[in-house]
Amino acid sequence: MVARRQDLVTALSAYTENTFRAKTRRFLLGLSADELEFIAEFLGYFVLEGGQPCGCSRAQMAERIAEFRCSQRAGRRSMDDDHKMILLLEYLCRGGLRPTAIPQVRSRAAGQVN
Repeated sequence: MVARRQDLVTALSAYTENTFRAKTRRFLLGLSADELEFIAEFLGYFVLEGGQPCGCSRAQMAERIAEFRCSQRAGRRSMDDDHKMILLLEYLCRGGLRPTAIPQVRSRAAGQVN
């Protein structure tokens, strides 16, 4: 479990901008494996859906997190999801993630670039 947790810390910190990487890594080292997996699931969800995980403002990021939460099956939710969502928002804010962090792709419905 320790190796898997360390792999998640490495991958999630690598996803952030260089100038924020050390600060973000310190933040991630304080999280449990379950919390790290939640963040990774969030990023994976938006990669697979072709969207962007964050916007320019904290409010836009919170909207994306709410969208992700709605997409999760009710059976997968746990009692501490609210806590994990707060940690996820902090990760996104600390990491300096920009909307351009994920390549833009065509929307399935409209056939337009997001």
